[in-house]
Amino acid sequence: MRFIDLPAWHPAFASRSNRYADADHRYEAVTERLCRDFAVDNADTLWDHLVEAVPDDGLAERLTTYFDVVRGESPAGEDDQAREEYMASWVRAAAAEGDVVVVTGGFHTPAIRALAVGVGEWPEVPEPPPDAVGDSYLVPYSHKRLDSFTGYQSGMPSPEYYQRLWTDGVAGAADAMVEAVVARLRGRKQPVSTADLIAARTLTTGLARLRGHEFPSRTDVLDGLVSALVHDDLPQPPPWSRRGPIAVGTHPAVVEMVAAFSGDRVGRLHEATPLPPLVVAVAGDLERLKLDHEGGVGLDLTVPLDLERSRTLHRLRVLGVPGFERLSGPSGGADPVLDERWQLTPSDHRLPALIEAGAYGATLPDSAAAAMRERIPGAGIADLASLLFDGALCGIDSWTPEIASSLAAGIARAGELDALGQVLATVLGLWRHDRLFGTAGSPVFAPMIVTAVQRSLWIMEGIRGGPAPAEPRRLRAVAACRDAVLHAGPALGLDRPSALAVAARVAANADAPPDLRGAACGFGWSLGDDVDAARAVAGVSTPRTLGDWLAGLFAVARDRVLSEERIVTVLDDIVSTMTEEDFLIALPALRQGFSFFPPSERETIARMLGGSRALLRADVDPLIVARAMALETTVDSVLAELGLL
Repeated sequence: MRFIDLPAWHPAFASRSNRYADADHRYEAVTERLCRDFAVDNADTLWDHLVEAVPDDGLAERLTTYFDVVRGESPAGEDDQAREEYMASWVRAAAAEGDVVVVTGGFHTPAIRALAVGVGEWPEVPEPPPDAVGDSYLVPYSHKRLDSFTGYQSGMPSPEYYQRLWTDGVAGAADAMVEAVVARLRGRKQPVSTADLIAARTLTTGLARLRGHEFPSRTDVLDGLVSALVHDDLPQPPPWSRRGPIAVGTHPAVVEMVAAFSGDRVGRLHEATPLPPLVVAVAGDLERLKLDHEGGVGLDLTVPLDLERSRTLHRLRVLGVPGFERLSGPSGGADPVLDERWQLTPSDHRLPALIEAGAYGATLPDSAAAAMRERIPGAGIADLASLLFDGALCGIDSWTPEIASSLAAGIARAGELDALGQVLATVLGLWRHDRLFGTAGSPVFAPMIVTAVQRSLWIMEGIRGGPAPAEPRRLRAVAACRDAVLHAGPALGLDRPSALAVAARVAANADAPPDLRGAACGFGWSLGDDVDAARAVAGVSTPRTLGDWLAGLFAVARDRVLSEERIVTVLDDIVSTMTEEDFLIALPALRQGFSFFPPSERETIARMLGGSRALLRADVDPLIVARAMALETTVDSVLAELGLL
């Protein structure tokens, strides 16, 4: 047996994320036409209708015709042509020595058959690039990974069904899958009665006959089950009505049906099968760091050994190796959390993931860095900021200049204040605080901070909009810009007067959204600008804008509010003079605004107002107060009915 496709390092695969996916986009128009002609939903259902659910008589002729039609007359791309010519050269060499069986994708079959004419010599396997080390390894697969509903491009839907189809035939597969679905639903404590089963079987048989099938096909069984067992409205179309992963919001019973049809079979490698160096390296790292067990792990990041253990676990996380879940830990460079909690869980999918990750490098640091570097070209600005923090968590700094240049380019093009604020908060936190990860004061981050502040101020001044609910992400962006000017301004030469001028113009601009005006007011106030915040609060006392404006002020200048009792007094006067209708209009936004204060600071505000507002804990039983208020309400209602109020 020989593998005859090009190796993964060949240039033909340079632009592919899934190297061996068939070129679906090339024959999409043909399959859509065939689906219309045969009145089926998608290519998978078409395949069942033409191949799986019919007798085997004439199968070879049907397959040849089908793939000839699918391939059509249009030429394949250069990458597919290179693969097909290479595979055909192997076929020619093998055919010269006797009969040969070629296992290949149907899309490539017509081309290989046409090219594999004549006799040839055994081809040479292309060597990896001179500066690379390459080899080929077997990857154990599972039905779950093979299932196209989980997103594998070259996979098949419902692999457990086709396994049963291979061993038990069409009728046997249908019966076995009904049993599997029922067992799975009952295992999830979902009732499935005998009447439900009778209904499912009746519907399945009827659909099969309606569709011209002697025995129920895969979609006949699934449609019959969902019709009989799901009594609610379906928020999403059934996954088998299209090709691709299960959509968010799919009915839970449908998810369980798809899982039953997927199966849980897992492949195994022979113990003598060669493995890439990364697998051995990771096993050694986990054993050395005592992470080769099951259960919870607590780490103190100030302890060097625990910091090394944390970096190892994060490297496995960014490689997508299952079984390593972080439950808690620092979420940014400015996060004061110094410990982490992890949950280690055995998984049959760990070895396949490590074998595939071995393509990135022979050691865990190298492979994690390469995997993150690969994500740079298609990442948005917010994703790049997350990559930057992931690099700090993994203890990887060799690729930071590359990330920094990509971030700088993204910052220069950024048009959304929200995403820009996330980047600025991440980079500033790493620059200011992160001695734990070794990034504090790094000169790599300085130009990014300067550019992000300048771009943020430019975007802020251009935002327009009428009264609207406050946007927390936008407010966090303004707060991050303020933090940069406050804490990094002197060291990085940020233009503080220009920033204050922009904030003053935005705060005075009636065309800007209320929350942004409040944040701009807090921006200048918290940086020591001559701002009369109490007068500003009085100037936005309309019910529809007050709460949103305050949300902006509180998000940026919460500490100044707590030190200025006059702000609370003015706000109390405004709320006290509101009519009941105005108060109800203002209340949701006011609640959102005050949510920026933690409970201890809300108590401070309550103390500012004093006992006259009864905002602090009273000596009277709250139940007595509640009954008194209910009695007063009843009396007021009676007086109003009698015309005495």
